[in-house]
Amino acid sequence: MAYPSFEDGFLSGSDFSPLQGALRRAGAGLRRLARRWGLLAGFLAAWQIGSSFGWLNPSVFPSLDSIGIALVKGIASGALVDDIAISLQRSGLAFGAALALGIPMGLLMGQIRAVEEALDPILQFFRQTSALALYPVFILLLGLGEASKVFVIFWATLFPILLATIGGVKQVDRKLIEMAQAFGARRVTIFARVILPAAVPSIFVGLRLSATTALLLLIAAEMIGANKGLGFQVMNAQYNFQIPQMFAAILLLALLGLGANAVLVALQRRLCRWAETAR
Repeated sequence: MAYPSFEDGFLSGSDFSPLQGALRRAGAGLRRLARRWGLLAGFLAAWQIGSSFGWLNPSVFPSLDSIGIALVKGIASGALVDDIAISLQRSGLAFGAALALGIPMGLLMGQIRAVEEALDPILQFFRQTSALALYPVFILLLGLGEASKVFVIFWATLFPILLATIGGVKQVDRKLIEMAQAFGARRVTIFARVILPAAVPSIFVGLRLSATTALLLLIAAEMIGANKGLGFQVMNAQYNFQIPQMFAAILLLALLGLGANAVLVALQRRLCRWAETAR
């Protein structure tokens, strides 16, 4: 019985091409993962090793496994779940109100110069005033309840959305507007088909900045006069020297921020496919 030889094509290089392609794709994927997450993984590994071997003070930087255990216990007991729900409610209400007011106002100011000139000085004055500096004023006006907490978050998240929307409208290519006018498009049609779509990427930049700001202000708001929420848990754990629980609450806040940013990025890609195609 005659067996095929290498000269006949048995086990030739062409037979390995699918396997080689798969290996190259896997290697490229691993390199992308290493570039994107390698530094973070190294940081977490150094933290865990340093805390475990006593190179880091475990009372200040507890090991990651102890933080994970505290996080699982808090979620399993339901305590952190209630805090997550309350924090999301506060930040969600404030972010939604800022979005509902900031985008229409920004679209109006970006298109009508007289409105911008009338409102810009007072808005710039308020924008330069820290929301945390005004928090005592909000407490005096609205009390220590939910209203003052939601309002201080709303105040801080309004301006990034507003300014990004104004900038997006002003950056629309005038040639596109003139072309639409030349074809007889009405003002409403130009706004809906030209101005608004072109401003959407800038608006999403403002939304992502505001989402981050909402979580930052949430922590400060919940540290004053609150008995529930992730910010309260951070402060309460620090007072009681429960450092793993403190880091568990901080980790949850970071994960909420990453989740909100991921949702906004996915929504932006869906609504701005034309921008991705143009690039």
